[in-house]
This record gives sequence, structure tokens and C-alpha cells, in this order.
Amino acid sequence: MARAYASIVLKAPVETAWSLVRDFNGLPGWAPAVVRSEIEEGLDADVVGCVRSLHLKDGRQVRERLLSLDDARRSFTYNFEKPAFPVRNYVASLRLFPVTHGDGTFAEWEASFDEAAGDEGRYERIISREVFAANLASLAKLIAETKPAKPAGAERWKGFAPNKVWTSRVLRAPVEQVWGVMRDFAGMAAWHEDITRMHMLGGVRSDKVSGVRDFHFGEGHLNEELLHLCDRSRSFSYRITNCEMPWINYVSGARLWPVTAGGATFAVWTGDWDASPQDDLVLMPQTEQNVYQKALATVERRLRGR
Repeated sequence: MARAYASIVLKAPVETAWSLVRDFNGLPGWAPAVVRSEIEEGLDADVVGCVRSLHLKDGRQVRERLLSLDDARRSFTYNFEKPAFPVRNYVASLRLFPVTHGDGTFAEWEASFDEAAGDEGRYERIISREVFAANLASLAKLIAETKPAKPAGAERWKGFAPNKVWTSRVLRAPVEQVWGVMRDFAGMAAWHEDITRMHMLGGVRSDKVSGVRDFHFGEGHLNEELLHLCDRSRSFSYRITNCEMPWINYVSGARLWPVTAGGATFAVWTGDWDASPQDDLVLMPQTEQNVYQKALATVERRLRGR
């Protein structure tokens, strides 16, 4: 199965960017190849199951069905009813994430499909570059030129945030390089100035799931157990098993995405735990800024030789 993919960082808050792309009938406003779009049967564009009929500059007509729409996670998924290319089982998704450091938006567009024998890789490249990347670049240009305002009453999270701390940052380094540094569960002492004497207990490998790292963070002494490590999604998670801080059930993790427009990396780091509301007033901003954001910033500085 082939996979087309493109991503970009938009210079607008995620609430603003979502207001532009959420409209399943709005592609003519920012997709260069689309001249007209109509939702069939008079349905609204946010009715799941509706079909949009797209008329392209080259005279082709494409029909796509909305399979899911998620305002909480700012994503939608659709398929081909009348394909734009000779592929089968085409399913595509567009997702937006807030960049909390700088208040921008990370947008990724991907599709999976089957190519005919002899076409291997052809439509994967065409869809990645000439459709997804071109449309995202056009959207970025529209935002830069029009500077759209954030919709009145827009909320960052629909209800509670997905984690007690959810923070993200764009690192100016390729995702393979960033993952090469962050993948080492015992390596954080080399790139976070507040962490010292980090090592794996029992001398186990740092990529051994269930392995425990022992280290000092400032004046504190902690043990953390590796819960998962995934090279495919470039993600890991861990839990604290020994700590003097006033929290329990602490679980944290990070994930990386490639930014194909520019060769950077989008990183998300999250954390959840139980603590008193009074303690959280200190723990939440301290963890976000002094642990997660500081770690990501120092990884970037290390890779850029600063």
C-alpha cells in the first residue's frame, strides 16, 4: 500500500487555520487546481457522509466523500467516490495541531491507497508533491497575505485539554536527527543542563522497554521506567517510579513528526499525573517550561551546534 504525505507549519493559531480548512466545500479558496466545488444533494459541508464534487482546472471532475469530521482534534477524513488518479482504496486525512511555542499550526495531510502494477511510487510522489504540498503551500501563502483573524469565541480545546500538560515546538532540524538524539532513553543528561548522572539501572540497554533510568534533576533524584518506544511513529513514553515531588501516577511521553516543507521537526510532549490543585499551580507550568520545552530547545541547539 502506498502512502502520500506532506506537512507544513502555518503562521497562524490553530483556531484560525481550522476555520479555513474545516469547510469541506472550501477548497477553491486555497487549492490552486480546484476551480469549483459543490456539495451534492444540498447537504451542509459538515454533514458526515456528504459528497463534494470538485471541478479542476484541467477539466476533470472528482468526487470525494466525507468519512469523519472532528472539531475536537481538528481533523477530517475522506475517500474517492470518483478518483482523481488511477488508484484504489484511497483514504486521506488532514489534521492540524497547535504549536504552543510561538502559537502557530502544524498541518499534515496524508493518504493511503493501492497503486496498479507498474505504477509503484508514481502516484505517491504526485499526490504528496502536486496535491498535498502544493495545497498546503497555497494555504500558507493565503494566511501570510490576508492575516485572517482568530474566530470570535474560538477555543483551543473543546472541554479539557487532552493532557494535564500538552506542549509542542518546531525544531529547526530534520526529524531523523532529532529522533536520533531523543530515542536514547539514557541520553538526556547530554542535552538537558539540569539533568546529571543519568544511567540505566542494571546496565540494560536504553532501548529496552521496561528498563529504568536513574538520574538527578537539580537537587531531586528520580527513577523513570520506559513504557513504550516506537521507531515508526518516533515516540516514547515513560512513568516515574521514584521521585520526591508531590505527584503520583506520573506518565509522560513525546512524539515527533516531519515537517516536509522546510525539513524541520514538529515535536509534542505531554504529561499526566495526580496532585493537589495547589501543587499543580506550580507543577504544570514548571513541567511544561523547565522540562519539556527546555529539553526540546536544548536538543535543537545541540543539533545546530550552538
